[in-house]
Amino acid sequence: MGDRHFLLLYDLAPDYLERRGLFRSAHLDLARAAVARGELVLGGALADPADQAVLLFKGQGPEAAEAFARADPYVANGLVRAWRVRVWTTVVGPEASTPVV
Repeated sequence: MGDRHFLLLYDLAPDYLERRGLFRSAHLDLARAAVARGELVLGGALADPADQAVLLFKGQGPEAAEAFARADPYVANGLVRAWRVRVWTTVVGPEASTPVV
């Protein structure tokens, strides 16, 4: 079975933008390491309002996304109020995990 897609969804604290500066470097280091391992494809906060963030992972299972959240300084320091991982069944596009033809 090939790689599947997983969305790591963050619910951000109301003061996320004001407090993220203290932890941003460590958060981005964690993200860049996940990219280098081929686990993290894309990630970022939603805008207007910045109340959620979405990170797209790929792999055999959700473990990489779950491990990322558990290690993320944003989570550890309360910038993320809640997180969850969802399987994303991608069907269209060159990177689709289950292409429909």
